[in-house]
This record gives sequence, C-alpha cells and structure tokens, in this order.
Amino acid sequence: QVRLVESGGGLVQPGGSLRLSCAASESIFSINVMGWYRQAPGKQRELVARITPGGLVYADSVKGRFTISRDIPKNTVDLQMNSLKPEDTAVYYCDVYKNSKQYWGQGTQVTVSS
Repeated sequence: QVRLVESGGGLVQPGGSLRLSCAASESIFSINVMGWYRQAPGKQRELVARITPGGLVYADSVKGRFTISRDIPKNTVDLQMNSLKPEDTAVYYCDVYKNSKQYWGQGTQVTVSS
C-alpha cells in the first residue's frame, strides 16, 4: 500500500503562488501515473494535472499557470501554482496508480482570497 502525504497548502492572495508537495511512502521510480486533483465545496473532485507515460496533462482551467513535476530521489510529486485565482480554492489531493490500484492522500486546503 502506498501512503501519500500532501503539504504546502494555505491562504494566499489572488495572483499569488503556492507549491504543493506530495510525499510517497515508497519509491516512485516505477510509478508512471501520478497527479493532483481538487475538490471545491459542493463540487465533484476534478483532475488538475497528471504525469502519464504519454506526457503531462493539465485541466484547461490551470494551463499556463500550474506545473506538475516529480522528484524521484525524494519520492515526491509537486504542483507549482502561479497566478492563483479565487476559483482555485479547494482541497487538493494527490494520487498515484500502482499495480492498477489508485491511492489517495488526505488532502491539503488551498484558499485564494484577499
């Protein structure tokens, strides 16, 4: 079982930046699919960004503002979020697929407000 722990959330003003990090309990060297989702109050969880064997995938709403990356030696997958908007407010979750099973972290709150 892969355990995931997110960090880096918080309160930021519109136009600001945050960097989220997701630490895995084991090596991510052989994990090919991992990413970030978010869930705003009253809304369904939605994909934000994903690393796949075919490349990087981003939601249209975050293209050009968010960047997903992974650090294999540190076993982390990160999400750099720039030019944040109030509509980016949500709980952000990371996920990985291993052996056809999806694992989730507990989430980290991001609030964009002046």
